[in-house]
Amino acid sequence: MDNNTPTPGAGKRKYTWIEQHRTNPRKRPADERVHDFREIYDLYDEETVMAQARRCINCPEALCMEGCPLQNRIPEWMLLTAEGRFSEAAIVSQSTSNMPEICSRVCPQERLCEGSCVLGEKSDPVAIGAVERFINEWAFAHGEVVARPVPPNGMKVAVVGAGPSGLACADQLARRGYTVTVFEAAPNAGGLLHNGIPGFKLEKHVVERRVDIIRRRGVQFRFNVKVGEDVTLHELREDFDAVFLAMGAQKPKTLNVPGADLQGVVPALPFLIQKNTDTPVDLPPLDLKGKRVVVVGGGDTAMDCLRTSIRCGAAEARCVYRRDEANMPGSRKDYLNTREEGAQFTFLANPIEVLGDEQGRVRALRCIRMELGPPDASGRRRPQPVEGSEFEIPADFVIVAFGFDPFPFKEGSGFEELKITRWGTVEVDQNKMTNLPGVFSGGDLARGPDLVVRAVRDGRDGAAAIHRYLVATRLMSMAVEQPENVGMEVI
Repeated sequence: MDNNTPTPGAGKRKYTWIEQHRTNPRKRPADERVHDFREIYDLYDEETVMAQARRCINCPEALCMEGCPLQNRIPEWMLLTAEGRFSEAAIVSQSTSNMPEICSRVCPQERLCEGSCVLGEKSDPVAIGAVERFINEWAFAHGEVVARPVPPNGMKVAVVGAGPSGLACADQLARRGYTVTVFEAAPNAGGLLHNGIPGFKLEKHVVERRVDIIRRRGVQFRFNVKVGEDVTLHELREDFDAVFLAMGAQKPKTLNVPGADLQGVVPALPFLIQKNTDTPVDLPPLDLKGKRVVVVGGGDTAMDCLRTSIRCGAAEARCVYRRDEANMPGSRKDYLNTREEGAQFTFLANPIEVLGDEQGRVRALRCIRMELGPPDASGRRRPQPVEGSEFEIPADFVIVAFGFDPFPFKEGSGFEELKITRWGTVEVDQNKMTNLPGVFSGGDLARGPDLVVRAVRDGRDGAAAIHRYLVATRLMSMAVEQPENVGMEVI
């Protein structure tokens, strides 16, 4: 059937949502899933996914697309899915996203596409994330996700960092015939997708499968290479026509209170890496069985730490957050799953001291009650301490999940020439280019810690900007060397 041919009964579909309620994919029971690190959601079956896709009313001005940082063509693949045309639906989904099977798992859809769905005003929004996951898994299962190298165009690009932004950039450039080499300090690709996000949200084989697709497109990977130490930025600029920096932001924010150096105070990311991967980290092995774990912070990383602690046998996993439940910055879905799995929450509380025993180990976290005052610069109500309200929470481990910053650059690495913002991120222009010609940046390194989907968008935008830059550079070179072969409008 031609895509422009009206679908029989399409006019009635506008009202399907009234009769067809939203049905979410089956979720494994909490008492079962806390014993392993496997994903907790199943896929729809074909009949159910078609019924759920029919709830989409195909808005002429789709707010769901506006709510998606990638501007995914959601109404198009919803219509195709509703008709059972899963292969075509997956092709449309993959046309705007380099890793839709991953974004569908880790995106906070309730704050993005589904949060913008017009049905949310009168009913439950369309289950966009679950449908996206189904059509892309269907495509993988039927061998319809293929990648072949394209003829090389003679230009080389270095990508530093194999996280979502770097992978998306490399993928897009390889599709245009660039010879792309990705430099990664870790022994594997994926960045936080592999090392930071636990398997119960995103299993490792899903990431490895996507990396294999990118590798088959011709992208080369050099692991265990620290750019700035093993190779300098100067050397990359000499050896490649352009460079895209996507090292992320993985320097943990610290707990600046007395006792923060006690044994048992642990940064979130090394903890998650140790418990979810085989990647070596600078952290002694932690045995949480029967222990009391307090996680400080209220975002997605904090939820990941709580859920991981429970799976590691913690007797108690408690979150301490300085604002209230309504002001938590992370995914609502992750928060509810964390509660289901047995985590406890202490809201409107802020740490003021970590208390230790005679051996220098954590024994409690001393906190103060907070209240919400006037809004701050971000528009959120500022938490303020309540005088005389101090209290203690018994703890054996305190995991600090306050977020991350980019690591400062070392002298002699070549990176010190980059212009840095007051937040420590790399400054880029509207084309993702830094102050160094031919050096581009995106993802958390340029914007600060943010969502995977925005990192993917930065990678795509960076690849497009690199392509424009290199084409213009080549044309200008041709204009100088052979002016008779280049039109005046190029010059």
